[in-house]
Amino acid sequence: MTTESTLNQEIKHKWLQVVAFIEENFEKKPDLNAILFLIGIRELGELPEKAFTKEEKTRLMHIANCRVLSYSGYYKKSGTNRKGWPEWENIKPLPNLNIFEQENVLRQHIIEYFESEDIIQFK
Repeated sequence: MTTESTLNQEIKHKWLQVVAFIEENFEKKPDLNAILFLIGIRELGELPEKAFTKEEKTRLMHIANCRVLSYSGYYKKSGTNRKGWPEWENIKPLPNLNIFEQENVLRQHIIEYFESEDIIQFK
């Protein structure tokens, strides 16, 4: 077995743990977008009194993408706007990846997020 294949198996194993954790806590099996949405809400740090608008949901997904991609230095937090929402700055170009590669990068970074934020202790 190659090192790359071992790494892919480790990522797959950890990803399944992330999915199981979300499913256990929210009683619904999440997809990648649902997990990013939850990260966005967590990064915002508050739940509104009313449901998020479609625009706010889109912004939450953007916040989550920026947050997890900050692990590779693509984004850095530049502050908060007047409503208290995190603002991110793109500091280096994103690589040109196909959809499969993009999902793998996001999964790896989401795993890193759950690990570094002490949300999941991976086995």
